[in-house]
Formats: sequence, C-alpha cells, structure tokens
Amino acid sequence: MNAPHTFESFILGEGDKKLTIQKDTKVPNAASFIINKEDHTLGNALRAQLLRDPKVIFAGYRVPHPLEYVVVVRVQTTPDYTPQEAFSNAITDLSSEVSLLEERFKQAIQDKRDND
Repeated sequence: MNAPHTFESFILGEGDKKLTIQKDTKVPNAASFIINKEDHTLGNALRAQLLRDPKVIFAGYRVPHPLEYVVVVRVQTTPDYTPQEAFSNAITDLSSEVSLLEERFKQAIQDKRDND
C-alpha cells in the first residue's frame, strides 16, 4: 500500500526539527514557519490566533502535500513587531485558551455528575 504508516504522522524522525523558520527576503517583516508532524488542526488554529493580533498584517497556512505531515504558516507583521514575536505570542495565547477550555469542560462534567 502506498499510504504512509500511521505513526509517521506524529513521531519526529532522527535529526528532524519540529519547527524551522524561513525569513522572507522579498516582503518586509515576513517569515514562514515550517512545522513538522502537524496538520490542518494546528495550522488553522494558529492562523486564527495570529489574525487576532492587531500588529499582524497577514497570516495564512498551507499543507504542501496531503501525504506529508507538514504545515507552513506564513506571517507578516508591522515594522515594530517581528513575525517570531507574533508566532510566539500566538502559541502562548492559544495554549492559555486550550487550558481554559479544558478547565471549563472538566467543571461542566463535574457539575453534570453532581446534578445526577
């Protein structure tokens, strides 16, 4: 079968990096973040979080090939803000939102159990 093994979607290979940054030489304050072993789930969440930042001019993502587990997130920012800062802040904010969601979910389950 031509499909890759299922573990290839989340286990980094020997010497692989999780994140690689490529600065854009043609567009000012722009960079591409290549994330290995991720898919649309993280790409779209990061794009949405980046677009909430008023200093981010452009944020988009793409998956170059459906059988390769790579997401490329492209970010362009205002001159006083680097794409790396925007990306780092987006990850921090997204992590906080997921933690809050988990906390509320656990509380809702506990409330449901208490009422039954």
